[in-house]
Amino acid sequence: MITYESEGEILADTSACAGARADLKMCLLESDCCRKEKKTPRECLKLGQTPKECQALRNTFFECKRSLLDNRTRFRGHKGY
Repeated sequence: MITYESEGEILADTSACAGARADLKMCLLESDCCRKEKKTPRECLKLGQTPKECQALRNTFFECKRSLLDNRTRFRGHKGY
């Protein structure tokens, strides 16, 4: 389980990329695209109206998901969280 120290909350999702997914989700929900323009996170990602931090988290999440399919990660471990 992933624990956020600042908030003291525990994620129910225990998958390999749960932390990266949660960080990306929170970044998107706090962005101006979702808050001010009232768009969904998916729409913001498709339109490219996300801050650089969210784009970096999206890349981290992608690399984590891709590493699940890579057989070399049996020895190296998963990327991301």
